[in-house]
Amino acid sequence: MNISPASPTTAPHIARNWRSLASPRIFYPFAGKLIPWFIAIAVITSVAGLWIGFFVAPTDHQQGEVYRIIFLHVPAAWMSMFLYLLAATHAGIGLVFGTRLSPLMARALAPTGALFTVIALWTGAAWGKPTWGAWWVWDARLTSELILLFLYLGYLGLVSAIEDPRRADNAGAIVLLAGVVNVPIIYFSVQWWSTLHQGATIRFDAAPSMTQAMLAAMLLMAVACWAYSVAVALARVRCLITERAALERT
Repeated sequence: MNISPASPTTAPHIARNWRSLASPRIFYPFAGKLIPWFIAIAVITSVAGLWIGFFVAPTDHQQGEVYRIIFLHVPAAWMSMFLYLLAATHAGIGLVFGTRLSPLMARALAPTGALFTVIALWTGAAWGKPTWGAWWVWDARLTSELILLFLYLGYLGLVSAIEDPRRADNAGAIVLLAGVVNVPIIYFSVQWWSTLHQGATIRFDAAPSMTQAMLAAMLLMAVACWAYSVAVALARVRCLITERAALERT
């Protein structure tokens, strides 16, 4: 498979037909052009979000300064769930339609999703120690988030253990799709069961229970995590496209 950029004569066709980006050959140079932009967005929004969150936002009247962990914890938790759903969607598309790029996108997204899951668990423990008096409790949300990490690690281990790429992609897709049920459990656990974990910080059916500075910091950090995820996934999928092309030539 040739991964060199498409010739200028094909550019108008690519612009008219976005579905052509499903081709690894076309997606490879397209991803390379996007990476610097998303890196810039991630750097700018993370600096702004951390500055507002740690230096501008007021001290919480109940939790004190320790509440500032949420500016890392909440966006990381959001991304851990979102990236899992996105990876499962790509894996499912590859399994059903046999597309070549989709399973590579699933592989590219999973490590970053696992990283954000670790960050969510670690920052949650750091918040829980002064708040609950313990680093870990078998709370419904904490336990289901830990299961999410195991799903990520299980998927990554499975696709790495199987030598045949197509068999690995199909087996990994089954693992990801089977684990999708855990995501709504994480999100709705505080509503379904009596848990120590506080409810949703931002809800669509109610005004945010925080100041404008807190909300701005939270949203900026969410954008930063999203932009970082996109940049890393695009860089990783370019490497995977190159590796898969080399395997196909052997």
